[in-house]
Amino acid sequence: MCQKIKNEFNEFKLLLESVPTLIVSLFIISVFLMNILANKSINLPVNWLALDCGIIVSWFAFLTMDIITKHFGPKAATQISILAIFINLLFCFIMFIGSIIPGVWGESFVEGSEDIINTALNNTFGGTWYVLLGSTLAFVVSAIVNNFTNWEIGNIFKKNPDGLFCYIARTYISTAIGQFFDNLVFALTVSLVFFGWTFIQCITCAVTGMIVELLCEVIFSFSGYKICKKWKDKHVGQKYFDYINKKEK
Repeated sequence: MCQKIKNEFNEFKLLLESVPTLIVSLFIISVFLMNILANKSINLPVNWLALDCGIIVSWFAFLTMDIITKHFGPKAATQISILAIFINLLFCFIMFIGSIIPGVWGESFVEGSEDIINTALNNTFGGTWYVLLGSTLAFVVSAIVNNFTNWEIGNIFKKNPDGLFCYIARTYISTAIGQFFDNLVFALTVSLVFFGWTFIQCITCAVTGMIVELLCEVIFSFSGYKICKKWKDKHVGQKYFDYINKKEK
């Protein structure tokens, strides 16, 4: 058991050394921003539809997950996702500490409303436990669904697994399914219970959010494909793959 844990730890260290830092950094930042932006709902002209501002960045997290899954596999992408969650929780805790430190936010200096605005800003940046819990749970579920769906779809394309059509199929389908679960889990655990949304709003939010985020993925998916192709041509993460192959023998 100890040896197995040691092997898994060494594998994870090699993974962190192998995945380009910029991709990991952007992925973690997008996860962190999703958590903050989920606090703000979007005003819409119809009462049966509800969305939050997390929608403007969540697609980016799925784009980077798809890139990592394509090159390193679903296990690696899920491990990076869990790392991002822990870092997100750490910085949410730091922001919570900042929110309870006595002081005044610069934007609260509005005559007659200082205390109200300052409290609102503290609550927003300090986070609300149910928003953090809901977003964390939603992302865990959607990351696992997205990563393993992406990988299994890729396995269907035996003749040209590295072609553009294969990349499009695996990313579009997995993103649609993953985003639906992400939006739905958050809506059912947070918005339905604490924001007063109806069940219909939760479903329409999940579907509409999935469509919007999928469109963003479509726009930038070719960039993801080019990154994957470049990584393969340059043998990015070769030490990690060598370690995996050696461990499996």
